[in-house]
Amino acid sequence: MSNNRKWREYTVALSATLITAAAGTTVGWTSPTLPILLAEDSPIQTTPDQSSWIASLMILCSAASPIPAAYLADRIGRKKTLLLAAVPYILGWILIMLASNVATIYASRLISGLGYGIAYTTAPMYLGEIASDEVRGAMATLITVMSKFGILSQYCIGPYVSMMGLASFNIAIPILFVVTFSAMPESPYYFIKAGRTRQAELSLKKLRGKDYIREELESMTALVNDNMKEKSRWKDLLIVGGNKKGLLILLGIYFTQQFCGSTAIISYAQQIFGAAEGGLGAKESCILFGSVQLLTSAISSQLVDRLGRKPLLLVSSCGVGLANVIIGAYFFMKHENSEYVVSLRFIPIIVIPIFIFSYTIGLATVPFAITSEIFPTNIKSKATCVIQIFVALMTFAVTKLYQVVADYLGNYVAFWGFGLLSVAGVIFILIYLPETKGQSFAAIQEKLYSTNEKVVYDKRDNPLGRVRITL
Repeated sequence: MSNNRKWREYTVALSATLITAAAGTTVGWTSPTLPILLAEDSPIQTTPDQSSWIASLMILCSAASPIPAAYLADRIGRKKTLLLAAVPYILGWILIMLASNVATIYASRLISGLGYGIAYTTAPMYLGEIASDEVRGAMATLITVMSKFGILSQYCIGPYVSMMGLASFNIAIPILFVVTFSAMPESPYYFIKAGRTRQAELSLKKLRGKDYIREELESMTALVNDNMKEKSRWKDLLIVGGNKKGLLILLGIYFTQQFCGSTAIISYAQQIFGAAEGGLGAKESCILFGSVQLLTSAISSQLVDRLGRKPLLLVSSCGVGLANVIIGAYFFMKHENSEYVVSLRFIPIIVIPIFIFSYTIGLATVPFAITSEIFPTNIKSKATCVIQIFVALMTFAVTKLYQVVADYLGNYVAFWGFGLLSVAGVIFILIYLPETKGQSFAAIQEKLYSTNEKVVYDKRDNPLGRVRITL
């Protein structure tokens, strides 16, 4: 793969994932802002319960937009749908600039959640369809890299500027996304699906440059036409063996991603570091924490197509499980006023970055790569939609319930629960996840058929033609 082709594809991907950087700002915003809102001299008096709603409402509302996003992605295209995701973010930050009460902040978070759901439903589809097989995993992990950049920006800027200043910085990101991404090509798979072969060829030429070969377009066309022989229905996700298996695998992985405690730590990072009393200030600890996230996600994007999806996910799940147990033990000793706590104050500063490294190297990045490649074209938008709704509900549950559990039972109970579920994730990934590194869409899809189905290739007509025979 030539450098010219690689840089063309990465340029398009970086522009597209600016929208997930905007998503990252909405997630990380709560970490420096909630302590300000909860302070005695708060510009907007906020209770602890209200703060948990501020942290979680955005994710809850994101469950409302994947269905229309999936519909739009198939009707008007992946590119236009991604561009629409910028509108709620821009409106949301305008509301923060104008906010004088908690209700306005709630409205901002709800509107931003619509953009979050659209972005995370459509971005994996778009990136998976524009990327070459050799770099598809790395391209999809840019979703997380850019999201972590957005989160880190909040940790670095948020504690030192006003709410107005932070919102002014944040609104610039979706605006920059609209300006740059408007010039990028649409997915060639979408054009083929819409019967616009000429536009698909022009799109592919923009993506591949001098490396463009017509055989790739022909292969894409054969695969899409094969996938589209049967009109997809929502129930096909549950009754077609390969679809059902792929959906269950991804739901299990995303469940592990959310219930390993990552969302709680990101949303409440400054409060957690403050409670840990680990030596570094809470603000400085958050900057360290965000830097580790960004660096590790960049490393993961380079490893996912070299080491594979499954090894990274297994290492990641083991790492977060162990870190959760250790952090939980520290908070338990602190809760019990153990005499050893003073001498162990360094533990959070060491273990939480280990948690973040472990989480980001696999669970934060790899699921997006798998989502982008595991479903055929005719069902991809519906599958991604279901997954995003599931993730939104799970993220909301973790974000909302963490504060409740921490307040009433103690931080240590929450972290030990996260540790237990991380171990369950290790077992699930080890048993059920197939490796998809460097494989074509056709090869990946064939792997997913259940024992009651098999795929037969008719080489006389088309090496990619597929006929499903139910046994």
